[in-house]
Amino acid sequence: MTSSASATLSIEGSAADLPSLTPHSNVHAPTDYSRLRVVPARYPWRTAGTVFAILVIGVVLHSVLTNERWGWSVFAQYFFDEAVLAGLARTLLLTALGAALGFSLGTLLALARVSRSPLLSGLSFGYVWLFRSIPPIVLLLLINNLGYLYETITLGVPLTGWTWFSYPTTQLLGPFAAAVIGLTLNQSAYSAEIIRGGILSVDQGQQEAAAALGLSRRRQALRIVLPQAMRSILPNGFNAIIGLAKGTSVVYILALPELFYTIQIIYRRNLEVIPLLMVATVWYLVILTVLTLVQQQIERHYARGALRNQPDSFFKRLKRDRLAAPSAKAPVEVAAQASNETKTDAPGWAAGRVRGGEVSVHGVSKSYGAVRVLDQVSLTVPAGAVTVILGPSGSGKSTLLRSINHLERVDQGFITVDGELIGYRQQGDTLYELPESEVLHRRADVGMVFQNFNLFPHLTVLENLIEAPVTVRGLPRAEAVQLARELLTRVGLENKADAYPRQLSGGQQQRVAIARALALKPKVLLFDEPTSALDPELVGEVLDVIKELARSGTTLVIVTHEIGFAREVADTVVFMEQGRILEIGRPDQIFSAPSHARTAAFLDKVL
Repeated sequence: MTSSASATLSIEGSAADLPSLTPHSNVHAPTDYSRLRVVPARYPWRTAGTVFAILVIGVVLHSVLTNERWGWSVFAQYFFDEAVLAGLARTLLLTALGAALGFSLGTLLALARVSRSPLLSGLSFGYVWLFRSIPPIVLLLLINNLGYLYETITLGVPLTGWTWFSYPTTQLLGPFAAAVIGLTLNQSAYSAEIIRGGILSVDQGQQEAAAALGLSRRRQALRIVLPQAMRSILPNGFNAIIGLAKGTSVVYILALPELFYTIQIIYRRNLEVIPLLMVATVWYLVILTVLTLVQQQIERHYARGALRNQPDSFFKRLKRDRLAAPSAKAPVEVAAQASNETKTDAPGWAAGRVRGGEVSVHGVSKSYGAVRVLDQVSLTVPAGAVTVILGPSGSGKSTLLRSINHLERVDQGFITVDGELIGYRQQGDTLYELPESEVLHRRADVGMVFQNFNLFPHLTVLENLIEAPVTVRGLPRAEAVQLARELLTRVGLENKADAYPRQLSGGQQQRVAIARALALKPKVLLFDEPTSALDPELVGEVLDVIKELARSGTTLVIVTHEIGFAREVADTVVFMEQGRILEIGRPDQIFSAPSHARTAAFLDKVL
């Protein structure tokens, strides 16, 4: 035994390295564990709980299936009865119309509620307050008796006598029409609040990022805000739809034979109450099950980008399994293709770039209430220059940056890029504020990279980059995709085109944000503390991209606390405090011999 052990151990070291072995040593030869039987750990309480659950299910099933008073034969007779199916069809139709019309109207009400128009917002609030207060059964009766109040329904121009359409109310509003209108009005009031809650759940930075890219308000709502809001809207929205499906039973008050009213008519004739109530119950369970399955698939669709690893749906797994029988060469071919794509040399930063623009800030002031954030700020950033803005927190750096692309409207003064005002039109000695659509168009020339990235989480990296070039610049999609892939190669992320932002590190997300801003080929690029949200290990990779960009001739305005970076890349350093510019100069001048005492005191603390 000793010789065997020594022989085995000598493989791993010399005899000098091994402890001496005695006949009573505890060192044994390795054991072949594959021959041993594995006994899993036992959980008696878990087993007891499982047995208890089986007993409860068995007792319930036995009671229901063996009790003749449940009347399962009667249940089977009427489950597919023609009258029951007709009532079911009417229930489904009322549910579909009520949900579709209710949520369509609710979406408009929600958008009106969050609009900047006080009158429109107040009107939406009043509608929601009124129709959430009225019980559905009362609302249905009021609409059904509308002919008592208004004999005719007329469409025309008020107060002119011009009439395009007129019809007797009682003939136009039958029981079915009254039910649809009543359910729609009630459902829209609740869905408006559900949708508004979803809109409010979307981070404000998403709207600012979309606005900074020049996307129209309509595009912002449909492409950016609502898809993200859907994650909050869907659970409550489907609860409302399921409640509507069951709540259609209130239309019995109009003698409209939907599912429950039809069941009532039948059991009043044959007195088989329990079996027929079970018919209604099972059909409602079927409706609920179908709606739940639909909800799961829709939620999965809108959850794109919400998880690092989104699980495949049932249908996607089936499709994947059906197609998962490739030849042995397929992976090699794909890998070779990817390798060839990676080897493609991307053009330099300057290729295809727009000439940098000059930024002029003239006597700009901005206040939030009684707090003056910017105080008569004047600054000129030459075309192609790199300007770094330093200062303590609250000094107005970020507000000045956001004012350059008109994300913040200034109270006094104005800002130009290449002599063109971003938010105003000059006519003589008068400045006229431009409508939002024109501001968005001009804003596309001033790209912005945000402190917290503000990538659109529901879009892939590639979709983030092509959204603005296609919708704002009108670039063909194929050309936008090619440009996006070139930019991703330049920032070292060519293999992340199909990833979602949540699947990237902080440094990778910020590099994507830089590429997204560059995709519009702006004249000026603004950076709002681009490394402050990153771990120290990730700061370098973002700064390297900005350094490379600084050598391309693009006009850069950077707010940062990275003093070493500012010293290396800046042409001009600006120091701000309390909304005022205290000092402007070259990096060697500012960092070596600042002329203002406050600048010197600040640098003493951060250097």
